[in-house]
Amino acid sequence: MKRVAVFISLALGFSAVMFFATTSQRARAMSAAKAASGRDVHVKNCQRCHGPQGKGDGPAGKLLKTKPADWTNKQKMSGLSDDYLYKIISGGGGSVGKSTLMPAFKGKLSDGQIREVMAFIRSL
Repeated sequence: MKRVAVFISLALGFSAVMFFATTSQRARAMSAAKAASGRDVHVKNCQRCHGPQGKGDGPAGKLLKTKPADWTNKQKMSGLSDDYLYKIISGGGGSVGKSTLMPAFKGKLSDGQIREVMAFIRSL
């Protein structure tokens, strides 16, 4: 009887580990797909200022008095919440007290596209 209980416990434990591992893998795959889509949106809408790698060194960004954000700066970016990123992308720089040269993308990008760009930024 003890062997059956041990076997059941091990089987349930293994099943739980596999479930969470699979769920985690699916979440990572979805996040990677979202980041890839976000990269496409970035190329069409953000790259001219933020540069191809998100370093704030795009051709138009180099002409600006205020340098665009370097999204690869892990220390700075880790201090910015997703709400903040959503707000600055949708409402422009002025919506968060930054440069008004950063345009608002609300109306140009869908909610999903904004979140994809956020995923791309977080992937850098």
